[in-house]
Amino acid sequence: MILSRYPFRTLLIAAAVVSALAAGGASADDHKKQSHEAARQALLRKEVLPLTRILAIAAQRAPGEVIEVELEQGDHGRLKYDLKILAKTGRIRELELDAKTGATLKLEDD
Repeated sequence: MILSRYPFRTLLIAAAVVSALAAGGASADDHKKQSHEAARQALLRKEVLPLTRILAIAAQRAPGEVIEVELEQGDHGRLKYDLKILAKTGRIRELELDAKTGATLKLEDD
């Protein structure tokens, strides 16, 4: 399993995996629960790839230590994964992947 190579980051990634999909005015806990549920439902509907697949794609396209992952709504309402990766050079790279296909939307140095 890919995540076993990243024990520390597993918790960090799990905590950062979802973003603003909840209604305004909700508490932070309500927002987090709604965001997690929306992400889980998107995965069940096959609207997003599982995180393990996204990490494998990221390792191929931008090798390094994944330090942050967020699932966000991108342009035109499509979901995307935003990843921050610490390259071996010490630079932070930003990788955006289409959440459904894994296609690279953006790769740049921060």
